Amino acid sequence: MNKSGIGVGSASIMLVFAVLCLTIFSLITYVVAGNDKALVDARVNLVRGYYNADHKAEVIIDNILSADTIPDEVGGVEINRGWDEELGLETTYFSYPVADTKALFVNIAIIDNSFKILAWKMYDTDDWAYDGSLNLWTGVED
Repeated sequence: MNKSGIGVGSASIMLVFAVLCLTIFSLITYVVAGNDKALVDARVNLVRGYYNADHKAEVIIDNILSADTIPDEVGGVEINRGWDEELGLETTYFSYPVADTKALFVNIAIIDNSFKILAWKMYDTDDWAYDGSLNLWTGVED
């Protein structure tokens, strides 16, 4: 007997292969979606923390402006003073935590009953340490 075309065994192997490929691709998609969700959740928490710190900073500035003298502390936040050589003004600055490793730094100059923002930025609070353990090639050796 001489049969031509694809037999039942070949079709079954192709079907198993197709199902296996679809299963693997669906698992990869599921894992990537989970990782993307974790990144989005972290970003949402950071943005939420920033706007909370932004609101608290405005409340602190309002308390500073309404006080007769600049307080050393407002709501548990230490208020510092310094001098800006370029402007020739006394500055007031403080930091408010945004997240575990970030904080909002605010630096203002108080002029009469108003203020000028000199800095309003988020920065990392983690300690950074240089890791020089990699032995890298620096050029042609003699």
